Amino acid sequence: MKRRSLLKAFALSATVVSMGFAFGAQAADTIKVGIMHSLSGTMAISETPLKDVALMTIDEINAKGGVLGKKLEPVVVDPASNWPLFAEKARQLLTQDKVAVVFGCWTSVSRKSVLPVFEELNGLLFYPVQYEGEEMSPNVFYTGAAPNQQAIPAVEYLMSEDGGSAKRFFLLGTDYVYPRTTNKILRAFLHSKGVQDKDIQEVYTPFGYSDYQTIVSNIKKFSAGGKTAVISTINGDSNVPFYKELANQGIKATDIPVIAFSVGEEELRGIDTKPLVGQLAAWNYFESVDNPTNAKFVADYKAYAKAHNLPNANTVVTNDPMEATYVGIHMWAQAVEKAGTTDVDKVRAAMAGQTFKAPDGFTLTMDKTNHHLHKPVMIGEVEENGQFNVVWQTDKPVRAQPWSPYIAGNDKKPDYPVKSTQ
Repeated sequence: MKRRSLLKAFALSATVVSMGFAFGAQAADTIKVGIMHSLSGTMAISETPLKDVALMTIDEINAKGGVLGKKLEPVVVDPASNWPLFAEKARQLLTQDKVAVVFGCWTSVSRKSVLPVFEELNGLLFYPVQYEGEEMSPNVFYTGAAPNQQAIPAVEYLMSEDGGSAKRFFLLGTDYVYPRTTNKILRAFLHSKGVQDKDIQEVYTPFGYSDYQTIVSNIKKFSAGGKTAVISTINGDSNVPFYKELANQGIKATDIPVIAFSVGEEELRGIDTKPLVGQLAAWNYFESVDNPTNAKFVADYKAYAKAHNLPNANTVVTNDPMEATYVGIHMWAQAVEKAGTTDVDKVRAAMAGQTFKAPDGFTLTMDKTNHHLHKPVMIGEVEENGQFNVVWQTDKPVRAQPWSPYIAGNDKKPDYPVKSTQ
């Protein structure tokens, strides 16, 4: 009896060990990739499509054999538009889920929330949204625009004859670091162009704000002092009531042009865009860009939406941060192949100078020193169908300036990633 019991115990132990080896082998056959976007709360309108396009891109890479012969395994978390929760989710992805890289965040407050975590644990974050600059970290690759790749060219356009020759500027944004820092840079830029403070007005509203009646009325009053343009850094679902109120008060682009830095095709879905025709957005990509690479990107995403029963699958759109997500994942995969490992330090080195033929029609390059993409700049006008007609663009990608020359002391900042002081 004792001998039979020992044999059974040995057999059970061997089975457990065998299962452990099998599980370990199975785990070693995949590379875990973190996807960290708000799928609920005020930012879900903007961030959910980034999760969807990330999953599509991972499927695309896996269909071609994966990375280093291994399939990518997405690990999706929802920080729910809760900025401290972003840091918790980032730590979970890096320490518990053991992901090799994270693609995520939208707002700068969420990025700054997770930044100390990535620097402490030497994780790697790809950030796909335009931002205010004034930051470089060895643990972040910025695939969205810096101010000189979006905000500054946009205001230069508004001041030009083609853009309406604006003389007064109403800076309207959500109350957090990105709008406030961007507007600090823009105010200094406008000063350099001879615009006085009396011709600049700044107004901020909380996340999720919806009552824009008084603000839009004040915009109309401000515009009585001369040719006025609105520069909008409103983020998330607050864009819907803002644009509806513009229409309610009869503001047309020919009277008061509004140029947005965080409104794209996704934010315009579900809005009657007829009253908004001619209003502007500054990005580095629009769905309407006409080239074969973009045609495939758009078609692939629409097919993915239908195949995976995404909400309103028949009307899904692509936009700039989605393209930046797509480019970032592919560049990271290329860097891992080049490095021969997912080791963060080696992948970081391999990212320098990576190139990718992007849907925007340009071959984009990851800068060798500052962790930012060289990107084209485009300004688009809203059309009735919710798409954008590109009315101005650069003829080639622009190198990012993370440290704005319009902020005093930035000329002494290093042009290579150093530990963040945030």
